[in-house]
Amino acid sequence: MTPFIGQEAQMQAFLTANAGARMHHGWILAGAKGLGKAGFAHAAATHLLAAAAGPPPDGEGFFVPQGHRVRSLVEAGTHPDFMCLTRLERETTGDLARNISVDQIRSLQRLFSNAPSLSNRRVVIIDSADDMERGAANALLKNLEEPPAGTVFLLVSHAPGRLLPTIRSRCRILRFSSLVDRQMADVLRSQLPDADEHEIAVLVAAGEGSPGRALSFAGLDLAGIENSLAAIARDGDVANERRIALGKALSTKAARPRYEAFLERAPAFIAGQAKRRDIHALPSAIAAWEEARQLAASAIPLSLDPATVVFELCGHVAEAGRA
Repeated sequence: MTPFIGQEAQMQAFLTANAGARMHHGWILAGAKGLGKAGFAHAAATHLLAAAAGPPPDGEGFFVPQGHRVRSLVEAGTHPDFMCLTRLERETTGDLARNISVDQIRSLQRLFSNAPSLSNRRVVIIDSADDMERGAANALLKNLEEPPAGTVFLLVSHAPGRLLPTIRSRCRILRFSSLVDRQMADVLRSQLPDADEHEIAVLVAAGEGSPGRALSFAGLDLAGIENSLAAIARDGDVANERRIALGKALSTKAARPRYEAFLERAPAFIAGQAKRRDIHALPSAIAAWEEARQLAASAIPLSLDPATVVFELCGHVAEAGRA
């Protein structure tokens, strides 16, 4: 069985709909980033295509065994009845394009110009639908208004409220919620079998209900960063020794991933401090969080000096601790 910890209800709802007389052609998989919506979409697509083409998968949930021809084709990106549209990589820089373009959506017509090849089913994933430019969204709407026979659209969305109302009205919304700590720990243990329980606990706290967010911190010694922040908040780091040492450690080119993790965690750490303050100390803690959030958000876009940024953010941590 494919494990979808915390998503069992969503999987059952999808399977029940597929077992009905008429499967809805459009689905919006809605929820915050890092909840596994894209993985869910790919597993659901593989299951739909495998069940339609045969042999039917013999297992629970979205299970499709290794070696099944449909699973092999989907994983290789060569299934003739399946397309997944994402932002393309720019040839010059290697960066991802800002949007999913109208030309990408129009390329679906190649898929729809002929009958399905292996069964009566086709599946299209848009990951994420929030990234579609306006023209692309309008082009997709035409397909949702007159869906090609046997086609199921799976739209991954981190902010469904930003989608066109006409797209939302033509899709069934399947909502994904943040995982509780126990579920988070189970996911992380399955993905990080060599991690000890202390690292798992730190990642659970940092993930804030999002396994993808937690996994992005794996291997970055997040516990060390958290311990430094806690020490600064506790004693204020009056001599500036800890913040200078941390800035030096995070300012090298090799430390860039840890620096980016620090930029995310420092404001979140201050927010956690603010939640524990009484009504009189809360305003100053909130002010420290707001300044830290703005500084962290601008550090990379403005190419600010990492050591200086770390020093200033640690100052806000100390301020929140004093509050």
